[in-house]
Amino acid sequence: MRVLIAEDERFLAEALQTGLRREAIAADIALDGDEALARIAVTEYDVLVLDRDLPGTHGDEVARVVAREHPGVRIVMLTAAARLDDKLGGFALGADDYLAKPFAFEELVVRLRALARRPPAVAPPVLEFAGVTLDPFRREVYRDGRYVKLTRKQFAVLELLLRADGGVVSAETMLEKAWDEHADPLTTAPRVTMSTLRKALGEPDLIVTVSGAGYRLAAP
Repeated sequence: MRVLIAEDERFLAEALQTGLRREAIAADIALDGDEALARIAVTEYDVLVLDRDLPGTHGDEVARVVAREHPGVRIVMLTAAARLDDKLGGFALGADDYLAKPFAFEELVVRLRALARRPPAVAPPVLEFAGVTLDPFRREVYRDGRYVKLTRKQFAVLELLLRADGGVVSAETMLEKAWDEHADPLTTAPRVTMSTLRKALGEPDLIVTVSGAGYRLAAP
């Protein structure tokens, strides 16, 4: 999952970013509404965590634009107001969920993962391929009934491969979706993670290396 945090309080934004990364959720920051719209225009985000009171383009307008032009991006709206009419207004703008400040970080994580369970209809909530089952919500992987213990990055990479449904996933895509914008484009992290993921899944190997392109899943 990749998240954009649109929040003008830098300390809060950076604290949320650090916490989400620890939960294996890639997170970027935009400090105003203009930057948020610019980032969403060029990067494929899964969720926008949106402060309603942003400088520049107001958070309400950001929500309208994102809901209209990027319907695949879920919106969690943050606000200091907790009145019912404020919440209703946020949902009317296109928000999928709502959090009033102050909020517990753990609650934000739960809500983000709940939103991730509501992907487009073509992508099932539980992903399966050749005996491998991945549950994004419970963060569990099984192969032929055997529990497979994965690191957070291994889990994120396997989820990308399963969602690709046999298509090739490039190292660049892995860096974008399982790491974040600060990852070194020359890093060997995707290759190393792929190697350890193969070992964790066991034999027969389901992951095929496509020379010069990336990786895909194939039934043995």
